[in-house]
Amino acid sequence: MTRWYEGPLAAFDTETTGVDVEEDRIVSAALVVQECAGGRVRTTRWLVNPGIPVPPGATEVHGLTDEHLQRHGRWPAPVVEEIARGLGEQQVAGRPVVVMNAPFDLTLLDRELRRHRASSLTHYLANRPLTVLDPRVLDKHLDRYRKGRRTLTDLCAHYGIELEGAHDAAADALASLELVRAVGRRFAARLERLSPAELHTLQAVWHAAQARGLQAWFARQGTPEAVDPHWPLRPGLSTAA
Repeated sequence: MTRWYEGPLAAFDTETTGVDVEEDRIVSAALVVQECAGGRVRTTRWLVNPGIPVPPGATEVHGLTDEHLQRHGRWPAPVVEEIARGLGEQQVAGRPVVVMNAPFDLTLLDRELRRHRASSLTHYLANRPLTVLDPRVLDKHLDRYRKGRRTLTDLCAHYGIELEGAHDAAADALASLELVRAVGRRFAARLERLSPAELHTLQAVWHAAQARGLQAWFARQGTPEAVDPHWPLRPGLSTAA
């Protein structure tokens, strides 16, 4: 029987105008699908004219300028609907979706759907939630005492995953997918008997515990920053239509 981390997986990633999921916008996104480890990768890319200026700091990260997005990007409303439907298709097909730091990308997509479609990600998933695998949550739980940062770049270096063109949505999505496969192999004794659905449930618990630990650390440092314990999607601030 094929282990889940060697079987079908999809992965999703975005590039954005900033790091505020409530206010910032998607400027590019990608969904990659691979039916088996080492198999052909199918990639869908979106480029978005967000309708607001892209801060210079964001452009420095992903290289996408206002001029380029205004010339080549599409309006957000049809794009975010296509993305949401694409994610829903993965659930129907039974493919787990890899999302690095899922509460960021999925919450931001949800807010874009509320903003431009008067809807929500849950609506587009037709009450069939995604099965999400988040390499950041998995790694922090399975190797919790390892020191160092756990960005996508750091995790790829740690697990020996090649990351070409970091901060390109398609490159980051593919690297995240390969990263989950690598985590699965390294911790096979602890993971292979769990289904992706079971792991989804466990990750929500693990992320909440990780958030509590980070919140306690912030408190000791005198930092007022709040850490949201919800995973893989933060609750909405308003009710979607």
